[in-house]
Amino acid sequence: MKIYTRTGDGGDTALFGGTRVRKSDGRVDAYGEVDELNAWLGFVRASRPDADVDADLIQIQRDLFALGAQLADPSDTIAGRVAKAALGDADVARLERTIDRLEADLPPLRNFILAGGSPAGAALHVARAVCRRAERRMVALQPPVDPVLVRYVNRLSDLLFVLGRAVNHRAGVPETEW
Repeated sequence: MKIYTRTGDGGDTALFGGTRVRKSDGRVDAYGEVDELNAWLGFVRASRPDADVDADLIQIQRDLFALGAQLADPSDTIAGRVAKAALGDADVARLERTIDRLEADLPPLRNFILAGGSPAGAALHVARAVCRRAERRMVALQPPVDPVLVRYVNRLSDLLFVLGRAVNHRAGVPETEW
């Protein structure tokens, strides 16, 4: 399979199901944000975080591929045909359990904190901001996306914040309060 097809040279692309849309289409914009988020998580993984954090990030990257696939499927058929392309309430609950596990080892948050810290921690704060941007793009889509996808990215942004704190804490880097 060649990496280039030339089919997008005119500024359009295909969604699942074959519908052609402009590359500026809201769905393309939304899954592009998800793709950028996935790349930021790959950047964090390149810093060789602790094994548990790396495992969490790998699973999130897989989830983001599923999310992107669902965003590229306006007919909502891929999740029913391809199990790895489905996200559901169990995935949201998994994110919540991860947040709870990580927060158990962190000092209570009493003030807003400034993004930063170690390189991996700072990159996780960037990833959180990209996640929030992806969420804004998703909620603007018409017809609306499956509500579980919005819950997933909302909880994911919370997890990325906690991951940033946890990575910095483990590295011995203090938080800077606002």
